[in-house]
Amino acid sequence: MRIKFFFFILVLFLLGLGGLLFHFVDKIHFMHLYIIEGLIAFILLYLIVFYRKIVKPMNTIGCGMELLREQDFSSRLSQVGQYEADRIVNIFNRMMEQLKNERLRLREQNHFLDLLIQASPMGVVITTLDGEVSQVNPMAVKMLGVRLEEVIDKPLDQVDSPLATELAVIPKDETAVVRLNDANIYKCTHSTFIDRGFKHPFFLIERMTEEVMRAEKRAYEKVIRMIAHEVNNTTAGITSTLDTVEQALSAEEGMDDICDVMRVCTERCFSMSRFITRFADVVKIPEPTLASVRLNDLVAMCKRFMEGMCNDRKISLRLECDPEIGSVRLDASLFEQVLVNIIKNAAESIDSFVGESGRRGEIIIRTVAPAYIEVIDNGSGISKEVEAKLFSPFFSTKPNGQGIGLVFIREVLIRHNCTFSLRTYNDGLTRFRIMFNA
Repeated sequence: MRIKFFFFILVLFLLGLGGLLFHFVDKIHFMHLYIIEGLIAFILLYLIVFYRKIVKPMNTIGCGMELLREQDFSSRLSQVGQYEADRIVNIFNRMMEQLKNERLRLREQNHFLDLLIQASPMGVVITTLDGEVSQVNPMAVKMLGVRLEEVIDKPLDQVDSPLATELAVIPKDETAVVRLNDANIYKCTHSTFIDRGFKHPFFLIERMTEEVMRAEKRAYEKVIRMIAHEVNNTTAGITSTLDTVEQALSAEEGMDDICDVMRVCTERCFSMSRFITRFADVVKIPEPTLASVRLNDLVAMCKRFMEGMCNDRKISLRLECDPEIGSVRLDASLFEQVLVNIIKNAAESIDSFVGESGRRGEIIIRTVAPAYIEVIDNGSGISKEVEAKLFSPFFSTKPNGQGIGLVFIREVLIRHNCTFSLRTYNDGLTRFRIMFNA
């Protein structure tokens, strides 16, 4: 029970005692009555002093405890005129001022960190102790390629995103470089921070695509130029010599077979020169000349151009155009080559798979508003191991592939500021998706 309550019980007891004295006043000696009344008056005065010196300070300190419990750090206690109690009040007020300043500092710091996380060019994914995503900044949402509501309160391995799948397998306190099926490269760090005594996991995602691509491009440009220079110089000398020898031998009798061999060698040299020229063309991709082009018309023209090849291979080529799509700014000639290459790759994938399965091959070219192209095929598909290497220079899954087709596609789409991906989905269909960004 509180000391204030005991104090009032004592006051009531003394008042009751005074009342009894007045009731028996006739039976008490006059002198004794004055002594008793003086004693009661003294006790009452002492109680007043006791209240001011003990009860009131204790009540004030109790109010301070309530302020702490309610976390009201802006209120202060007033002094009560009692030395020991005022010392406690001063210490309490200083403590409340420090708590207020610390709380304000932490609030400002947390607000700054929130703003920093939201505006950071790096992706930040914070998870709970159970591994569920609790916070994602806008850059991470963009990198994951999903909507915010599709990732919050879910484990990373249940988010429909290739990057989320890669993040889920990175061990704690380790860093991994992840190359995805959309030609993007990320440096991902899995670490923890302390909050209320517990280690909370988080992921930092740094896009390295531009830096790696620039380094790759510098490397393969130098290699291709050197190889092209050497090959062209060598083949030019060889073909010139072969032509001279063939002309000299053609005048002789019985040299027809040797002349045929010379012509085959010459053609092979020209073939090698054309081969290396294709590599050099990747280095010399021109900057796109952008113009307003109706996307559906461009796709329909590419479909008509590739119909003959698909019919020869008994592949159904179908077009699904969204009439809501208008014009898009692009370089028509470069983009035609991109679509032709994508359809050609899809047809070759079907050739290697549909013959074994016995089903009819099918390619669907689909456009979706506002500006989105999707090329779908039911070919052999792409494994997870191959996905990460698709857009790497000189990588090819074809026996005679040169590994420059997807590099050409990548370079053109990047110069058009397009977002793209190539992936085989759970339904067994492979989709090459291209999205035009504003």
